[in-house]
Amino acid sequence: MMTILLYLIVMALVGAMIFLAASAVFGRSEELPPLPPGTTATVLPAEDVTGADVDALRFQQVLRGYKASEVDWALHRLGLEIDSLRAQLGRDEKSEVLVKADAPAKAEATQEAPETESEAKDSQG
Repeated sequence: MMTILLYLIVMALVGAMIFLAASAVFGRSEELPPLPPGTTATVLPAEDVTGADVDALRFQQVLRGYKASEVDWALHRLGLEIDSLRAQLGRDEKSEVLVKADAPAKAEATQEAPETESEAKDSQG
């Protein structure tokens, strides 16, 4: 019984050593090297974030899920983009209201346009 246990322990150690040696020589079969610690592959465009950009977001995985700092950064950027779009929408709506408010005044101004030259001469003479 002791001999079988000894064989199992030796086989496990030899297997572990072969695995570590193969990992050191061949790597983890990645096409790109791993990112340096403290960096991220999470990117968003500086402006005009689209739904496809959000779908393409990838976060670094850590022990209990995603890296919180990356998720917080992405949510902050998306929040800024939403605020920017809402501000732009508000400006557009205000300018549209001003244009609609000016429309009746312009219509009245065109109706009260100065008389033509012939009408002006008739009223003078």
